[in-house]
Amino acid sequence: MRIVIAGGHGKIALRLERLLAARGDGVVGLIRNPDHAADVTATGAAPVVCDLESASLEDVAVHLDQADAVVFAAGAGPGSGAARKDTVDRAASALMADAAQRAGVRRFVQISSMGAGKPPVPGRDDVWAAYINAKTAAEEDLRERDLDWTILRPGRLTDDPATGRVLLAESVPRGAVTRADVAAVIVALLDSPGTTRQTLELVGGDTPIEDAVRAHARA
Repeated sequence: MRIVIAGGHGKIALRLERLLAARGDGVVGLIRNPDHAADVTATGAAPVVCDLESASLEDVAVHLDQADAVVFAAGAGPGSGAARKDTVDRAASALMADAAQRAGVRRFVQISSMGAGKPPVPGRDDVWAAYINAKTAAEEDLRERDLDWTILRPGRLTDDPATGRVLLAESVPRGAVTRADVAAVIVALLDSPGTTRQTLELVGGDTPIEDAVRAHARA
């Protein structure tokens, strides 16, 4: 497969790129900062500088030519304000979906967040509320599209080693999950066309990843 990953220098994306490249897939990581190119190259992926906050639809679509799938792994990240939660976590996702449709790429995996789809928890700060609202809006936008989408909502992310075991369902209790396991779940989702048009929550658990994903694959 040829997979294009938006947010190619993110912590999940770098792990995902390494997994996909190691098995022989062609992987493109879209990055905003040219200084991050060497890190992406080290995973076996090809870095492409494309700032999703300023790029046009045509700018993005050209990078999706001949792709089999898109993974939206971009995020404004810690320290960013409410405005960038909207321009990255919502608007950039919509731009990637537009570009996928323009380029004829049907498979689209969106990394969202547990808590999306509901009003922000009272008492959290305005930036957190903007983040949850942006993720919710990005999900809603994607669901309206004629794409083979899957939305993945991980719980609290950690940098612990991969466990290979998760809890994956439409609704799961709040909990943590390693970024390495999130990346492995995305690989399994890309390999499972029967998991399209589903929104799945993810935390650490006891079920091997392949079995957890297979349980949601329609015949």
